[in-house]
Amino acid sequence: MIIKVDSTTSVVFDLDDTLYKEIGYLQSAYMSIAKHIEPDKWEFLFANMFALYREGKDVFGTLEENYNIEKQALVKQYREHQPAIKLENGAYDLMNKIKNKNGKLGILTDGRTNTQINKIRSLGIIDFFDIIGISESLGTEKPNKNNYEFIEQKLKTDSYYYIGDNFKKDFITPNTMGWTTIGLMDNGQNIHNTAHLKLKKQHSPQILVRCLSDIYVC
Repeated sequence: MIIKVDSTTSVVFDLDDTLYKEIGYLQSAYMSIAKHIEPDKWEFLFANMFALYREGKDVFGTLEENYNIEKQALVKQYREHQPAIKLENGAYDLMNKIKNKNGKLGILTDGRTNTQINKIRSLGIIDFFDIIGISESLGTEKPNKNNYEFIEQKLKTDSYYYIGDNFKKDFITPNTMGWTTIGLMDNGQNIHNTAHLKLKKQHSPQILVRCLSDIYVC
């Protein structure tokens, strides 16, 4: 698909499972925890943790029982570790082309402020963005209209695109606000895999693409 971008255009991205794969954050956190608990044999613990996750088991509850570590401490390490994650293919080129056309760039994401900022810094993209809206700081989560109005109030452009992945919450509100909504298809790696439950028009993006590389800027 082609998007027309100039100084009157804002392109706003979701973060998790849009600019990077959230499963990569989970793996990064598990690896950090495994190395802390079993520094000499962390690979075996990591493999076990990930297998438990795949089976839908309580990973941190199991660690708490086996290693006498409080679950709350594990959750804290999960949220506060410095992640080793990478951008999705096409993300950097897309953002760079938008900037070269003088478009405005934003992120609108749910989550804890420090955790989400750590992710953005680790991806090396924080300087791309004119505004970053995070639900903990805003006091509301998507699809609350407050979050999208925050973006409009800060960027003040004529047109807005929102690029996300989560049918449950990403597109409902911008669809009613005159934004153009673009959804990324699940390639089998997404954390949230319940799009089939949210196929009503109000939940759906106006356009679906397979990957960020399918979005062209003119």
